[in-house]
Amino acid sequence: MILPKVRDPRFVTIRRGGTLTDPDHHLLALWAAVCAEHVLGHFESARPEDPRPRQAIEHARAWTRGEVKMMQVRAAGGHAMGAARDLRGAARHAAYAAGQAAVVAHVAAHELGAAAYAIKAAGAAAAKGESEAARRLECHWQREQLPDPIRDLVLDDQQLRNDICWSVFDC
Repeated sequence: MILPKVRDPRFVTIRRGGTLTDPDHHLLALWAAVCAEHVLGHFESARPEDPRPRQAIEHARAWTRGEVKMMQVRAAGGHAMGAARDLRGAARHAAYAAGQAAVVAHVAAHELGAAAYAIKAAGAAAAKGESEAARRLECHWQREQLPDPIRDLVLDDQQLRNDICWSVFDC
């Protein structure tokens, strides 16, 4: 589980009663897409003929530009996660990261899902005995990609939800 039982109003848009602005929602989606794309090669090397995870990431970006509707990007996220079902390891985690990145358009709090699965992918792809170092390196890399307007929000969210995100944000 990567979502809290009680929704954090900072990840609910203003029009739905929360405090999240549309520009910040878009930044969360873009950051999640960057995190997912960073590990996408693990999926694509296992399933080069399957475009669903890459399409999900592209849909997430298109949503931030107003080119696709939320329901389209959410569906693309579901398809990306479907691509993961019969896989294991880094390829599976990378596909889930792409799916989670896409569904940020629907529920902004999925931003940590994309990041957490990307960290899991990096760890799973590492050589024996190097997975913890690879996870930490990926976590640090992700934090370097955070746009300033959402940096404090995401870092606080990582701290609050680290335990339900497999403790991957201990970096």
